[in-house]
Amino acid sequence: MNTFQAIILAIIEGITEFLPVSSTGHMVIASAFFNIGDDSFTKLYEVVIQFGAILSVVVLYWKKFMDFKRVSFYFKLFVAILPALAFGALFKKHIEAVLEKPLFISIVLFAGGIILLFVDKWFKHGTIEKEEEITYKKAFFIGMYQVLAVLFPGLSRSAATIIGGMQQKLTRSLAADFSFFLAVPTMAAATLKSLYDIWKNEPALLNTQGINFLLLGSSIAFVVALLAIKFFIRFLQQNGFRIFGWYRIVLGITILVLLYTNYLC
Repeated sequence: MNTFQAIILAIIEGITEFLPVSSTGHMVIASAFFNIGDDSFTKLYEVVIQFGAILSVVVLYWKKFMDFKRVSFYFKLFVAILPALAFGALFKKHIEAVLEKPLFISIVLFAGGIILLFVDKWFKHGTIEKEEEITYKKAFFIGMYQVLAVLFPGLSRSAATIIGGMQQKLTRSLAADFSFFLAVPTMAAATLKSLYDIWKNEPALLNTQGINFLLLGSSIAFVVALLAIKFFIRFLQQNGFRIFGWYRIVLGITILVLLYTNYLC
């Protein structure tokens, strides 16, 4: 992976992390397009730039996120991340080896697109408008929806958790907010685990050049994600999920065609 490719991946991550279109899926496809090797550093880079994008949530929602008087808020996030942490620990290697492939991701993108076409009709009337009204049980069930994104690369973590929130009677905007908050501890845990694995098994990768790559990519993803979140919140409130459903369907079909014609491997 060269500097240009690293920048492109970071931009893709920043744009797609909070959209219901799967940032992981887009990065896997981009890596295949650029013929970027599936090595340990590339996997670490993809996780770290995701965390860089996630940090934009902390900046945009600073007052709400750093209000330490709201202790129950942090406990709810903790309860919500437990399912994904457990399933990720159990199936991470299998998922990376078998499922993080363009063919599988294209199918999941297509199927997820079909679902997004109908989500707004299925969950029209959210009654929970404030975070204080989210119970621990509801937080846990939203976390279970996040497991689907762990098990099915290309599904989209944000799509899964927002839909999970709406299914639990959260309004569309509150479901999006909770999804954003939930991403912070989830990706922080994933980043720390990836850094620890590299430090333990391949410490030479964390040299000056490697660290510079990680800092560059996470910084770019952070800035781009700041803009993407603001756009997504406005767009979601006014238009819903349907356009993202059609985008996923078109993208999934396009990838299948490229794979069939050997333009993508």
